[in-house]
Amino acid sequence: MTFADLRLAEPLLRAVTTEGYTVPTPIQLQAIPHVLAARDLLGCAQTGTGKTAAFALPILHRLGQSPPPANRKIRALILAPTRELAAQIADSFYHYGRHTGLRHTVIFGGVSDRPQIKALRNGVDILVATPGRLLDLMQQGFVHLKGVEILVLDEADRMLDMGFIVPIRRIVSHIPAERQTLMFSATMPREIRHLADALLTNPAEIQVAPASAPADNVDHFVYHVAKCDKSALLRRLLQTSSMPRTLVFTRTKHGADHVVKSLRASGLYAEAIHGGKKQNTRQRVLQSFKSDNPPILVATDVASRGLDIDDISHIVNYDIPNEPETYVHRIGRTARAGASGIAFSFCDPVERADLKAIERLIRQPIPARTDPSARPSPQTSEKSATLPRSAVQFHPRGNNGHAPQHAPQHAPRHTPQHAAKHAPARHPVRQAAASTTSPTHLGQHRSPWSKQHHRASAKGKHRRF
Repeated sequence: MTFADLRLAEPLLRAVTTEGYTVPTPIQLQAIPHVLAARDLLGCAQTGTGKTAAFALPILHRLGQSPPPANRKIRALILAPTRELAAQIADSFYHYGRHTGLRHTVIFGGVSDRPQIKALRNGVDILVATPGRLLDLMQQGFVHLKGVEILVLDEADRMLDMGFIVPIRRIVSHIPAERQTLMFSATMPREIRHLADALLTNPAEIQVAPASAPADNVDHFVYHVAKCDKSALLRRLLQTSSMPRTLVFTRTKHGADHVVKSLRASGLYAEAIHGGKKQNTRQRVLQSFKSDNPPILVATDVASRGLDIDDISHIVNYDIPNEPETYVHRIGRTARAGASGIAFSFCDPVERADLKAIERLIRQPIPARTDPSARPSPQTSEKSATLPRSAVQFHPRGNNGHAPQHAPQHAPRHTPQHAAKHAPARHPVRQAAASTTSPTHLGQHRSPWSKQHHRASAKGKHRRF
């Protein structure tokens, strides 16, 4: 089946041909007819399968059936969780709708709002936005949503899971109840499914691939490594393996910056992208990564959502994700358009529970690899491992920084000779005084360093030796 068989308008078919598309992807093939029929839709498909075109093309078709009024108003609203994804969706609308005469713009934070306000004043048919900046401009009176006919939530699972539940509800409250709502996502965890259902009315549900199924052409492996050794392992892999375009995932912004600093110290050129970076910097880094300069991009899950980057050869899960579905989304960044890819995961002992959850979700074990260059972990000797706990003597002051020594299981009695042998070194004067007294009268002897002697010393009657 071709795009012409989907009964799309001729201007859209021209744009699709210009983009080099010939056959619809499975998600496009199933979603476009439902959207053209003005039905609510819940679509689940892996990243890189063409979800954007699956809603952009039919939206452009529907809006193009009626000429825009002289006073243009927002008729379609697309919400995205990140600035990068919003910019990419707007770029798709530009390419697909170049022959339709429809206007669109994109608004997101991190940049000046003046150009965005100017575009809104000129009138737009399609608005792509992130929730935060949209609410800001709504409160200022620059955005009105009373004319919205189609609402789209892209990457819906992440939108809801990132804490956008309250902003989304506020935005939806300004949109007419009689509307078409579309939700597209790479994953759909059960715990947020009920909230997604609340926004849809009798939706058509399509699922191109199971949410728990990783791409077939991705080979994934796990390295069991301590957290403190992850940086060294990553450097060794990059230096000894052919990894032309690598995307490294970390859990936090600080972690991403730490990885970049470590790689640069080893002569490896890498850049980081996360929510703490300015929008202009993030766009520059993305464009540079697409041209293999740098060949290594370190990102957080939030910043990487919806990134459309081809030819990523390797994925590295520097931190095991807390959510199993996120693992499927991460490794879906490679092996796009029929290509193959490799995914490495670094698992610290405290992350093994998360790894087991991932293996349960994908219903297969992840093969483990060993790093031959890694330093061996200290092993306890067989003899010490079999000794009872009572056989280990711990000095109250930590053995002066030394490891505890193993004592015989039957220690000798503490005789006076034994006490003298193991007594700590004493001051010469004290030792001399002690030697003049019989051990049996130690408690009755008054040494020169008695209280009276100290008082006299304090008065200056005795000089230091």
